[in-house]
Amino acid sequence: MSFRIGMLIFPDIMQLDMTGPHEVFTKLPDTEVMLIWKTLDPVTAAGGMRILPDVTYDTCPDLDLICIPGGGGMNPLMNDPETLDFVRDQAAKVRYVTSVCTGSLVLGAAGLLRGKRSACHWMSRDMLSEFGAVPDPARVVIDGNYISGGGVTAGIDFGLTVAAEVFGEDVAKSVQLGIEYNPKPPFDAGTPETAGPSVEQAARDAAKDRQAARLDAVKQAAANL
Repeated sequence: MSFRIGMLIFPDIMQLDMTGPHEVFTKLPDTEVMLIWKTLDPVTAAGGMRILPDVTYDTCPDLDLICIPGGGGMNPLMNDPETLDFVRDQAAKVRYVTSVCTGSLVLGAAGLLRGKRSACHWMSRDMLSEFGAVPDPARVVIDGNYISGGGVTAGIDFGLTVAAEVFGEDVAKSVQLGIEYNPKPPFDAGTPETAGPSVEQAARDAAKDRQAARLDAVKQAAANL
């Protein structure tokens, strides 16, 4: 029987949160990967890419792994009973509960992260504390059957970590080589610590309104737990 992975998608998703690990997962042996949303209508990601769901909440089969990506569109999901109920139901049955970037906040809003260490995008990481989680700055975090990736591009590292956990390091290394994942960015600006204060502040200023709305949604969700 194949290893079945379900990845949640939603309007205004950060598509690389999903497509990075999706590329890894689709290279794994005897693995089925499906995209999940409330309907089968196309979902428009941040930046305009349109993505087609494979199944709905109602038609989703039993999974071995569920993954919640992030992006601006996850803000309303933290207070969406239909989504939270679906995530809780799947989390009770799967072998692995996972997230990428701010998707971990949705798991927190579902009450699934109390006492657990979790990664998240650096700008929203501290918000995990509102759900009783332990924010962890690592690029990939494993805590029991919960595996989380940090911000956006960490989704590929996350996907390879999952591959090694399920199928062994040799399979994961083969996939890494196949996709030639050998990052050498032109700038050492991938974390606030290396980017420097002025670059960090510019990033925070650009995301100010979204982050304020996110914090309000987090506090509302935490109050409902």
